[in-house]
Amino acid sequence: MNDANDNSIIIIGAGFAGLSAGIYGRMNGYKTRIFEMHDKPGGLCTSWKRKGYTVDCCIHWLVGSSQESRMHDMYDEVGLIKDTQIINMDEYMHFESPDGRILTFYTDINRLEKHLLEFSPGDREPILEFINGIKMCLPFDQPSKHAPFPKRLVKQARLLTGFIKNGNKMQKWMKVTCEEFANRFKDPMLRKAFNEIWFPEFSMMFMLFTFAYLHNKNAGYPVGGSMPMSESLEERYKSLGGTISYNSRVEKIITENGKAVGIRLSDGKEHFCSRVISAADGYTTIFKMLEGKYADEKIKSNYEKWPLFPSLIFVGIGVNRTFNEIPLSVSGFSYELKEPVMIGETERDRLWVHLYNHDPSMAPSGKTVLTIMLATDYDYWKKLAEDKTAYNQKKEEIADKIIELLEQRFPRFSSQVEMRDVSTPMTFERYTGNWKGSFEGWLITPDNAHVLMKPLSQKLPGLSNFYMCGQWVEPGGGLPTGVMSGRRLIKSICREDRRKFKTDPGKI
Repeated sequence: MNDANDNSIIIIGAGFAGLSAGIYGRMNGYKTRIFEMHDKPGGLCTSWKRKGYTVDCCIHWLVGSSQESRMHDMYDEVGLIKDTQIINMDEYMHFESPDGRILTFYTDINRLEKHLLEFSPGDREPILEFINGIKMCLPFDQPSKHAPFPKRLVKQARLLTGFIKNGNKMQKWMKVTCEEFANRFKDPMLRKAFNEIWFPEFSMMFMLFTFAYLHNKNAGYPVGGSMPMSESLEERYKSLGGTISYNSRVEKIITENGKAVGIRLSDGKEHFCSRVISAADGYTTIFKMLEGKYADEKIKSNYEKWPLFPSLIFVGIGVNRTFNEIPLSVSGFSYELKEPVMIGETERDRLWVHLYNHDPSMAPSGKTVLTIMLATDYDYWKKLAEDKTAYNQKKEEIADKIIELLEQRFPRFSSQVEMRDVSTPMTFERYTGNWKGSFEGWLITPDNAHVLMKPLSQKLPGLSNFYMCGQWVEPGGGLPTGVMSGRRLIKSICREDRRKFKTDPGKI
């Protein structure tokens, strides 16, 4: 067993949070080793190759993409998007109706306001309330530490003034769900769009902030997608002397006298250290690796009652054609089906399509990959997976159905298909371990926002030398919070050890 003072840290999981914790750990002189169940880095920030096409199941936009943002400074620290081309698109997404009307959510809020008012003059009041809500969020971005001091001072003053001036308004928006706000519109298409553009039960506040980031060109798309970013973190970590063991599933966190002292892998091998960090799935960590021994009633209640981001049916399709006629967009477009269709266990009346016509690296020249994300029920797929034949047959049926439905929008589409790939919640669970196959962590709603608007504890009651980081303790999910969570944790550990926290390697 290692000496308790040897500064060794075992990190479970090589997703964004685990890699970031490893990077900051190495910068601050800790001996770190990451154990990852998969054979590649990134966790949920991933993609895979199929017949020359890249299916990307994560990145649509990256908050902090602007070099003027404080978040971008953190990306520089971990080597995330150095030399990466960033695209800021004019359109977030658009909705199409059978009668030819097109409702477009532009990323520029002045253009968005003009379009929405022209689209539905009778909904002027909720439209202006929505636009003013976005404007309220525009100043809420920490300036880069590299900005000239006067500019930083002005931005900080605007941010502070914004908090003082708009605190009550922000609380109000936090308590309104997307569904509740959508119901204020008279136009049925506007009502449908606002109900679908985000999760219906999600707090409206996060939609406002998303459009504020897009308007500020601080939520661009990194060309190449998810995997290059994950590989950049891995490269940065290894360059600092960190080690990663892939295909190494952690089965148990070993404890002695209320202290975490190491891990046991699924092959029975044990590894010891002075500290253990889990950047893995929260439920698996607390209730399986630690057998629920350090979960108090509050933690148990959270995992029983708090809603999750939904599980997904995720379909990737590669086609031998371009889509030059479709505007580049952050999240694609939605169109109404000729009639409602059962896909999986749910009836669908619209199809939401994400075209990667903005990223030529995703497909061979003259070809395009597109993806479709459909919320689904985990238990449905869990039961179906008990019969492997039935499970695989259902996946093929879904691929056939999606291609048939896309034929409604793009004539001759089926004859152009060269690749098809279907993932389910069981796929997400198998490769990432994420609880119930959810693609992120806690879903922030008005009911739990008062708790989840601040980071949760990175420790568990009654267990020392153990910590957690990632989306289960940094609510809101997403890639930026993964980096922030790893950074926050190592800064806290440095404070425990009375070390000065460093954000550059210096001499390790």
